[in-house]
Amino acid sequence: MTADARTGKAESSVGQDRVRIDGPLKVTGTAPYAFEQPVENPLYLFPLTSTIAKGKIRRIDAAAARAVSGVVDVLTHENAPRLLAKTDAELYLLQSPDVHYFGEYIGAVVAESQEIARHAAGLVRVEYVAEAEDTAFRPGHPGEYNPKKINTGKPADTQQGQLEEGLAQAVVTVDEVYTTPYEHHNPLEMHSITATWDRERLGGVLGVLGERPRLQIYDASQGVSFVRLMLAPLLGLLPQQIEVISPYVGGAFGAKGIPHAQVMLAVLAAKRLPGRPVKYMLTRQQMFRSVGHRLTTHQRFRLGAAADGTLTAIAHDVSQSSSRLKQFAEQTVNATRHLYAAPNRQTTTRMVPLDIGPATFMRAPGEFPGMFAQETALDELAVRLGMDPIELRLRNKPDTDPESGKPHSSHYLNECLLEGARLFGWQERKAPGERQAGEWLYGMGVAAATYPRQMTVPTKASVRFAGGRYVVSIAAADLGTGAWTALTQIAADALQVSQNEIQLQLGHSDLPFAHLAGGSTGTYNWGSAVMVAAVKFRSQYGQTPAEGDEAEGSAYFPDESKKYVLDAYGAHFAEVKVSRVTGEVRVTRMLGVYDGGRIINPRTANSQFIGGMTMGISAALHEESYLDSRPGYGHVVNSDFAGYHIAANADVPDVQARWIEHPDPMFGPTGAKGIGEIGIVGVPAAIGNAIYNATGKRLRELPFTPDKLVE
Repeated sequence: MTADARTGKAESSVGQDRVRIDGPLKVTGTAPYAFEQPVENPLYLFPLTSTIAKGKIRRIDAAAARAVSGVVDVLTHENAPRLLAKTDAELYLLQSPDVHYFGEYIGAVVAESQEIARHAAGLVRVEYVAEAEDTAFRPGHPGEYNPKKINTGKPADTQQGQLEEGLAQAVVTVDEVYTTPYEHHNPLEMHSITATWDRERLGGVLGVLGERPRLQIYDASQGVSFVRLMLAPLLGLLPQQIEVISPYVGGAFGAKGIPHAQVMLAVLAAKRLPGRPVKYMLTRQQMFRSVGHRLTTHQRFRLGAAADGTLTAIAHDVSQSSSRLKQFAEQTVNATRHLYAAPNRQTTTRMVPLDIGPATFMRAPGEFPGMFAQETALDELAVRLGMDPIELRLRNKPDTDPESGKPHSSHYLNECLLEGARLFGWQERKAPGERQAGEWLYGMGVAAATYPRQMTVPTKASVRFAGGRYVVSIAAADLGTGAWTALTQIAADALQVSQNEIQLQLGHSDLPFAHLAGGSTGTYNWGSAVMVAAVKFRSQYGQTPAEGDEAEGSAYFPDESKKYVLDAYGAHFAEVKVSRVTGEVRVTRMLGVYDGGRIINPRTANSQFIGGMTMGISAALHEESYLDSRPGYGHVVNSDFAGYHIAANADVPDVQARWIEHPDPMFGPTGAKGIGEIGIVGVPAAIGNAIYNATGKRLRELPFTPDKLVE
């Protein structure tokens, strides 16, 4: 906070456009990421991975690898350190000869250089006893099961009213199937880790009391506090014996939310070589094997409506893939339970168990595939009713939450739709096939977006006065989202000082415990903790603190917030052109208008919104992981950027974000809602609806590749 030179009044830092604090380090290449952290005398790891999808290892011959000059160790299930507790099946690594999926880690070579480790790993010979595997996703799978709970902890199934009666009463219905494919995270920084085992001395009144193991990890992580907590029981350590450091993360999108098998692989290798840091960075191809993915879905969506567009029934029945090793049940039906009013409702979730690697969070997990089905089905209903799709959405805004009956803390979806329509020129929209230019057909589409406030574990922050500055500490993570900058702005205002007087510390597990950077919770959750700590600091020490004065605070949400349903909203508008010759789809314009509460930093918020829309365009037009389900295979065929296509500059020529700013105090003292996910959730549906408006052809399967538009 600074003083206005004209008025002498304090100016707020929150809400102001601020350049990223970490920007200079990143553009000069001096921000150290996990693999780049300086350590003494490092070793390098290259993994051994299974080449079957299910079975057992009969024999591993590593003699040739061990004979290579520079090889220090070959790690397998035969010599790996024993883990104490199987609290996480994905991390319970190298404890048996069992193979659960293609590409699973079955060992590693550790050497003096990356090149030596990789070469020696290619010399290891593995014999298997293969078993019949099942990697083919299909609805109606004989092993399909009810997971009881989905990712948010909510029931897998819900029912209200009488669905069949509601559908029977409808004048117009929709009953269609929508599918989404496997997708894989591909952040700029691949997963990386540097692990070192050592011993620390324990002091006491009478001197040294002994020693205990100490593990230090540099990890590309969305939540260092969670890495520590998840590893401790497996390794038989106290959390305090594990130090996790991750100040900079080169993108994550959920893949780095919790530790995956590569973390444990490096930790086990380092444990056999105490005092020597072990470094491992995945190759781009390995990113498609063992660090998670977005699961594939088959979604039957049914809608019933009266002649005026009022919904009489909604049903969303989802079947989705799951690893036999570790279940991850996405909340694909979540938005359907809350977004639109209808007296008769049903949602169900079923999992198909397969011999594949575990899925994990991927930007807007659950809501992303679920909103594709819901917002496409709603567009189909609008067409059958002969009604504008925006008007249909406006007519079905619920007065209270359809599932719980609670009021909304704030709800500006209609405002987003109307403002977006005005800015986008929605009134110029034509009937399908009416707008042409040469070989190109043009169309416009719209989709709503919503994302809930997620429950978080208690987050803390501290403020300490040192060296004439306020040191604000929290074990948060910056994935490139702007946390370094936004939290500094929040701290400056809360302490009533300028940003230059704030020194922010984050990305270290020894700092006050923080919830991970996920579920669009970071800014309002971490920011709340920072504000509480700042208020306590000022209350205790006033405006002239002494060196070393310190206070700690915990994030809080008003007790009153329990009476409300808390969600962020948005509206996506897309214009596309489709070639009548090749079926190629180009997004010519895209606009997102969002209800994101208080915007802390317009610059970083705009980046988040545009990034979400760009990722949505990529999923709509390109992204699909092809899993070879033939017997004896089970791997992703297109496991590199030559085969797994992502959006490039030419795919996003004009993408803009706007917002309707209404601070929501029920989200905590910052008034901010989550914005990391809201930018992506409705994008593919908006593009698909625009394709229909251009061509009259309805696409219900992602991605929208040319073959689906060429007859």
